[in-house]
Amino acid sequence: MDVREDTVSTDPWGRVDDDGTVYVRTAEGERAVGSWQAGEPEEALAYFHRKYDELAGQVQLLEQRVRGTDLAPAQAEASIVKLREAVADAHAIGDLAALTARLDGLTELVGQRREEVKAAREHARAEARSVKERIVAEAERIADETTHWKSGGERLRQLVEEWKAADRIDRVTEAALWKRLSAARTAFAKRRKQYFAGLDEQREGVRAAKERIVAEAEAIADSTDWGATAAIYRELMQQWKNAGRASREAEDELWARFKGAQDQFFQARSAVFAERDASLAANAQVKEELLAEAEKILPVTDVRTARNTLRHVLERWEAAGPVPREQRDRLEGGLRKVDEAVRKAEDAEWKRSNPEARARAQSTVDQLRTSIEQLEKRLSKAQAAGRAKDIKEAEEALIARRSWLEEAERTLTEFS
Repeated sequence: MDVREDTVSTDPWGRVDDDGTVYVRTAEGERAVGSWQAGEPEEALAYFHRKYDELAGQVQLLEQRVRGTDLAPAQAEASIVKLREAVADAHAIGDLAALTARLDGLTELVGQRREEVKAAREHARAEARSVKERIVAEAERIADETTHWKSGGERLRQLVEEWKAADRIDRVTEAALWKRLSAARTAFAKRRKQYFAGLDEQREGVRAAKERIVAEAEAIADSTDWGATAAIYRELMQQWKNAGRASREAEDELWARFKGAQDQFFQARSAVFAERDASLAANAQVKEELLAEAEKILPVTDVRTARNTLRHVLERWEAAGPVPREQRDRLEGGLRKVDEAVRKAEDAEWKRSNPEARARAQSTVDQLRTSIEQLEKRLSKAQAAGRAKDIKEAEEALIARRSWLEEAERTLTEFS
């Protein structure tokens, strides 16, 4: 054995033959991997060992990519096949079987990874299907039930964006669900269109009804029949409220006309009432003075003088005329208190002098009857003239006098 053969035989993975042929040792036997003519056998072995190291480096790099990154299984398998072929035909010296074993391990690992990816993909598709079924179900509910058109339309647009953001599923299911979603959007748009078409028709009917109300309000704006016309305006206002709403433009225009007519009438009425109240203020001043005069009777010390004084006050009181409504109750009530005090004094006097008490009671009855006759005449004149306020004042005064008369007659009866 020469020096070359001794040197080569020390390498466990390959040798260089006498003719320069380089062999790699494998489990299946030796395989020629190249020829070396330019130098020593050790240089040849070192060169082909470097080729092996390059190949081992590629295997190691693939292992790192498979284990440390999310390299797709298909891409990993393609790389394994390519490296497996490179190892099988490698022009290199080294433990090629070890590289093949490492590639087998990677193949098993990639297979597991493929199953994991498949399971994850199936899970993602199931999740995506659940999401899209929820989207479709909500869209169909909106299409069938929602009457909040603006928010409903906005929600449908959001659902379409959610659909686009969700993962894709199998084509058949995707197409079927998308068809339902599109149908729901179409049904919603159709129902909304029908609603607004009906709403337009309804609003047109409301507009016509309010046109009639406004026309009637404008026709009576110049009326001076204050009581009856005010009642008509109240009724027209109630009709307006019950009619519903027209379109905003028509509603604003009709309301401006209605309010203008109403304001015209009530402003005219207020002006007349203000003028009348000014004239009644003088009457109130007279009755204030008469009430002060009547209150001087109290406490009653002389029944005859008190009654005579009160009788004179009552005569001037009736002649003074009506007063503003806000003062009437106070003035009438004040005079009534004086009358009640005099009557109580008369009752006490009656116990001491029955004939005189009866005469006084008769006088009071006569006086109240005369007052009632005068008030009835005033009421008749007011009714004939259509003066609603005067009518009301006369009626209220009559109620008070009749109440007094009833009490006076009851007292007179007690003397009989």
